[in-house]
Amino acid sequence: MKNKKRISLEEIYPAIKETLLSGGTVELPITGTSMFPLLKAGRDTVIIKADSEFAVGDIIFYRRDDGHFVLHRIVGTDENGYILCGDNQTLLEKNITDRHIIAKVIEIRRDGKTILPQDPKYSKYVNFWIKALPHRRLPLAVMRRIKK
Repeated sequence: MKNKKRISLEEIYPAIKETLLSGGTVELPITGTSMFPLLKAGRDTVIIKADSEFAVGDIIFYRRDDGHFVLHRIVGTDENGYILCGDNQTLLEKNITDRHIIAKVIEIRRDGKTILPQDPKYSKYVNFWIKALPHRRLPLAVMRRIKK
């Protein structure tokens, strides 16, 4: 395998932004663990596209006020914006507004297969995982222990 150079999102963000603004899509590799078990680093990639409508259950690519890029799921809304949480987390992130959101995940790619948000199995997973949010601590702890 040829040498690979890791490039930060900060370095390529101008190209990502330009592609999205022109109506294109961008494929991003998964690098963290916050969306596990759905998304796994080194295995999955996501396809993102600019959008202006977001709903509970959507996975969005956004930028925090501190400059960090994040991929998390919308789990609710309130008067201050969207409420987000990674599938592998229990801490809610609030006050995310449209100005933070860069794009929405429209497709997940895994092992040559495509997972679409409209897929009934995916929808069942999303509904279960959002409803399980208040009770995630125990199952996540068990999964982490099994993984070790």
